[in-house]
Amino acid sequence: MGKSVSRRELLRTGGIVLAASGLSVKGEAMSEPTKIRGSALLHRGEPEWYSGDELKYIGLPIGGLFAGTVYLGGDGQLWNWDIFNQERLGCVERPATMYMGDTLNAMGGANYVDPVKQQSPFFQRFELTHNDRVIRFGDVQFRGEYPVGRVEYKQADVDVEMSLVAFSPFCPLDAGGSSYPATTMTFTVRNVGKETLTLRMQHRCDNPVLAHSRKNRSDFELKATKSPTNGVIFSAGEVALPSARSEVLFEDWSSGTYGKWAATGTAFGDKPQRVDQLPSYMGPIHAGTTYVVNSHQTRNGEDVVKADTHRGRLRSPEFKIDRKFINLRVGGGNHKDGTCVNLIVDGKVVRSVTGRNSNAMAWEAFSVAEFEGKSAYLEVVDEVTGGWGQISLGEVIFADAPRSQAPLAETQDSGTFCVEIVGKASPAEVNQGTSARVSREFTLAPGASETITFVVAWHFPNCAKNLPGKKHWYAKRWADASAVAADVIKNWPKLRDTTLAWNKTWYDSTLPYWFLDRTFVNTSILATTTCYRLDEGRYYFWEGVGCCAGTCTHVWGYAQAIGRVFPEVERYLRKEIDYGIAYRADTGAIDYRAEFHQVVAIDGQTSCILRTYREHLMSKEDSFLKSIWPKVKGSMEYVIRMDPNGDGILDGAQYNTLDTAWFGQIAWISSLYVAALRASEAMATEMGDAAFAAKCKDLAEKGSKRLVADLFDGEYFINKVDKDHPEANNTNVGCHIDQIYGQSWAHQVGLPRVAAEPQTKKALASLFKYSFYEDVWEYRRKNKAIPGGRWYATPKEAGLIMCSFPKGGAAESIGKSGDAWAVGYFNECMSGFEYQVANHMIAEGMLTEGLTIVRAIHERYHASKRNPYNEIECSDHYGRAMASYGAFVAITGFQCHGPKQTMTFAPKVGGKNFKCAFIDARGWGTFSTEGGKETVTYRHKA
Repeated sequence: MGKSVSRRELLRTGGIVLAASGLSVKGEAMSEPTKIRGSALLHRGEPEWYSGDELKYIGLPIGGLFAGTVYLGGDGQLWNWDIFNQERLGCVERPATMYMGDTLNAMGGANYVDPVKQQSPFFQRFELTHNDRVIRFGDVQFRGEYPVGRVEYKQADVDVEMSLVAFSPFCPLDAGGSSYPATTMTFTVRNVGKETLTLRMQHRCDNPVLAHSRKNRSDFELKATKSPTNGVIFSAGEVALPSARSEVLFEDWSSGTYGKWAATGTAFGDKPQRVDQLPSYMGPIHAGTTYVVNSHQTRNGEDVVKADTHRGRLRSPEFKIDRKFINLRVGGGNHKDGTCVNLIVDGKVVRSVTGRNSNAMAWEAFSVAEFEGKSAYLEVVDEVTGGWGQISLGEVIFADAPRSQAPLAETQDSGTFCVEIVGKASPAEVNQGTSARVSREFTLAPGASETITFVVAWHFPNCAKNLPGKKHWYAKRWADASAVAADVIKNWPKLRDTTLAWNKTWYDSTLPYWFLDRTFVNTSILATTTCYRLDEGRYYFWEGVGCCAGTCTHVWGYAQAIGRVFPEVERYLRKEIDYGIAYRADTGAIDYRAEFHQVVAIDGQTSCILRTYREHLMSKEDSFLKSIWPKVKGSMEYVIRMDPNGDGILDGAQYNTLDTAWFGQIAWISSLYVAALRASEAMATEMGDAAFAAKCKDLAEKGSKRLVADLFDGEYFINKVDKDHPEANNTNVGCHIDQIYGQSWAHQVGLPRVAAEPQTKKALASLFKYSFYEDVWEYRRKNKAIPGGRWYATPKEAGLIMCSFPKGGAAESIGKSGDAWAVGYFNECMSGFEYQVANHMIAEGMLTEGLTIVRAIHERYHASKRNPYNEIECSDHYGRAMASYGAFVAITGFQCHGPKQTMTFAPKVGGKNFKCAFIDARGWGTFSTEGGKETVTYRHKA
């Protein structure tokens, strides 16, 4: 399909499942999550530990912020290892699968309905040995408290027990100090027997450098070097290649026919396509030839969607492999086994390449030296009928060098990898350059214990090809992985103590453990490949892993965690991105994907204004706001011009997070308008712009009245449709999840009311009544008017539906344009939206309803079902889920104003005995009301 950002994609990628651990886990039947409702939602409870089969899906992000994705598995092994810059869509690569009649990829929720288990692109594991034999544990339990993971090991076949505490250094208000490309693994081994034991704690590892690209190049040698402290440093060096034989052109389609190639199915037609006759929406093809193979089938007048529904295969004549590489120019969809070019030898697929979800073709190479002299053939495959269900193939050239090969230093997975032990270590053992062991041998008397801390660091500077020419910020701070590890070890006592102090502070609370787990865990999205910090200092965020470019304003406008935990990051995004490269000074417009899509999303624009106010509140002084205030004012004036009659309600086209432009009077978007007016009023007052403050106040007051008078139907807020735009999607009289979103934002930052309290509470109660289901299937199976929708809540799971239609109107919500596909969103449950409503309910005092929604999400992400630490919406580790922190803000009633040096709390629970963590502009610590006496204790000053 020809669009650069496609949410219609429904095919997922795949991978290989590897054995998880030398530390065995006894097989237990998985338990169902405990369903908690009513008053029990507020019980403190106990920390939640997972065990048995519940461990198999666990993947807690355990690396530093903006440094890739490394998971801590339920058994204490590290996995995933998305640190090699491989342009992934979703957290892992995997094949397509079906669910409820849909074919799913990462954008369609593949890892929700069919969660992945441990896998790694290279071998590595931690082991405890006795007499050179790996000790097996019968009882392994896991506890995730992001940023800390804990594992307990018992019932061993030797008289020992062991515990693990794992984390990457983490300190709220210090993004730089929390951004090590490293993790630490601290094992404590206890002798619980009656005899002295000699044991070894070890990490065995293959060289991971060039883990992905080595199969297609031969100009390197792997290296493993012992460090002076008995650690190991993995790297790779260049080697000279022998002189190459001349290239052989196998195919370039210059005849305009398939010649001896054989096509089956309908995807490829009866001949190649002329490049100059491909649809213009496909953009530059970079074919290099007049004709190409392309399965985006528009020959019979198919539109952009139907063109990708064709399936078929194209097989080459057989040939003898007589060069070291097969070079191919490839484009199209990135679906492993679904849209690909395969090399078949002896009846088996021995090499395969997909497109990159791009119509621009690029050189790829198969390394085939091992097959030289054998007969083979190529097969072009398109078995995908959803988004990016196409593959293209240009020239095929046999050669002794790959056309696609960049210099070694510029390769995405070129870099260094280091493993060290803090303190004493046994001599490292290196097997040439391919593998190594780092360990400590020790003797334990009965009752004694030993603690060993491993530091695992990585340094792969070159970002993925979807960020061309960019390098990671960490590459400017540290020269290589060895320097990273040395920095961690040098500062280990401080880094360890600060991280664990924050962990203790967060959980030293009267709030329920489950609530504290769920509301903070999505901060871990910063420690995945959803979020990058580039070498020039720029923070750059996808919506989810590999999905949807440009730090999208409307998605990230829901996120509350970053602005509260690492406000310096959000200040940068406001100043340098939203009011920097994305800002159009002539109009005040903010392009919602910055340079990647120069269109205004009105909900994103208003959220930029609201977030600017939040960032001001989380600043020590007012220099941040002063530096961008003229632009913030300009962006508010842009929105005001969309209210030409000055009644406080927006008119005209209103493009938004549901991926289409809506028209008419839309309560949820106009509520954001009113909230942004209130934020602008507050900021203008502080900046001494009384006239603009008065203007914003007047419009906000009008908007608040009209929201109730015109858009509240007695039960909830609605969308009055513009009949002049029948092509547009809408919710008309439906009960929409975001219907009063602006009021939710107002509570987060302490603004005046957006809509009157009685109507707001009635609307929230109606939303819970009509849209919350203990079994979402009860809604979806009965709602036939709206087709489709992805599965982020499956049968027997609870959730808040995006839009229910208790008064009819479902069929009328479907616009008559080609964007009707987007109404499928109305059937879905997406946690980021759900948190927004839950936060609002809690702030209004509707604790049972709000906590029920948060708990439903927590139960959906129980380890018995899927990874508890990966909330999914249009790809993995989705940014909108960071709205979860807003529930913590709401329940504590936290407000602060950094420049005025004020901080207040209005807890919704606990009465005279309440305790919670806080983060303000100056530091973090604990707030309590023990015995009715309020106490604020700073544990760390920024």
